[in-house]
Amino acid sequence: MKSIKELYRIGTGPSSSHTMGPRKAAEMFLARHQDAARFKVTLYGSLAATGKGHMTDVAIIDTLKLTAPVEIVWQPKVFLPFHPNGMTFASFNEAGKLTENWTVYSIGGGALAENNDSPSIESPEVYAMSSMTKILEWCEQTGRSYWEYVRECEDTDIWDYLNEVWKTMKEAIHRGLEEEGVLPGPLNLRRKASTYYIRATGYKHSLQSRGLVFAYALAVSEENASGGKIVTAPTCGSCGVMPAVLYHLHKSREFSDTRILRALATAGLVGNIVKANASISGAEVGCQGEVGVACAMASAAANQLFGGSPSQIEYAAEMGLEHHLGMTCDPVCGLVQIPCIERNAYAAARALDANIYSSFTDGMHRVSFDKVVQVMKQTGRDLPSLYKETSEGGLAKDYQQM
Repeated sequence: MKSIKELYRIGTGPSSSHTMGPRKAAEMFLARHQDAARFKVTLYGSLAATGKGHMTDVAIIDTLKLTAPVEIVWQPKVFLPFHPNGMTFASFNEAGKLTENWTVYSIGGGALAENNDSPSIESPEVYAMSSMTKILEWCEQTGRSYWEYVRECEDTDIWDYLNEVWKTMKEAIHRGLEEEGVLPGPLNLRRKASTYYIRATGYKHSLQSRGLVFAYALAVSEENASGGKIVTAPTCGSCGVMPAVLYHLHKSREFSDTRILRALATAGLVGNIVKANASISGAEVGCQGEVGVACAMASAAANQLFGGSPSQIEYAAEMGLEHHLGMTCDPVCGLVQIPCIERNAYAAARALDANIYSSFTDGMHRVSFDKVVQVMKQTGRDLPSLYKETSEGGLAKDYQQM
């Protein structure tokens, strides 16, 4: 598996696969063609179907236009075999001759891949083990926890990086709680985070706690929807879950920053396992791969903070993902707003519930996390494309403003 730095990417929304990935691909292509006379970029499948709502064209054009004019071609009905989020960059010289034709895929969480013998075009593998079962065995044999396995495999600067991740998450919450008004796009969806926060503070502790979790998740998700700076955890569309859970526990239970960073490490390991063995791309497996994985990550992080054993942490993560199996990705108008923002708030609450449920057990259960990951991958394959980030089915179909 790759470094968890590849999972936690600091950038701007609204979509890791449809905005961050294409922008990165455009930057890489531009570096090879500084003298191009014009560019042509063809977007396929899900990238084309919801690209306008996700500002895919804006991300690409803004990157390339200072060098040469850019033409965007939309092919929503054409799905390349390697991944639904395919795009082809073409550069031409002054004589109109094609100088390069490069097909690349945005495979989720801002990561890119090519369809060849070595499909990954980014960082090297750093983890020898890529299954929860094997890592859990390592924990039991060595008496260590998941975050210590991260420390074993990553470079020493991982803690500095996770500290920047944590700082960015907190800043997104703070900005989101202060902002008001309407989110970009035709839905005219009002921001709710500040209202939830104000109302939550007026309730007694039991209701206040849940209301604050909702407010924190809404704050980050609304920042993402407006193109603000966030952290993929594991994606932009699910970026509100982890910050909400960690910030709530940091504030309410006074967990130290050191313990929060260790929880981030464990959660990153959970997300990495899914990314390596299945997918975190809504265009490939639906929202179970985004919000479902975010819930699993947050469940594991919370359980570790409360002193859970490796088996209990694995169980919490398993429940977080299992109970999102089959969740479709059906963004209304191709925007990362409805139902995405509310799903982040609910998943954050579910993560805290998964932590509590697992804490009442000894960690023993019948269905392993690895099994749920396999099922999620197969379920994603079985889902028709209209339920995988194309805005052709589910809630997105025939949507009418109330």
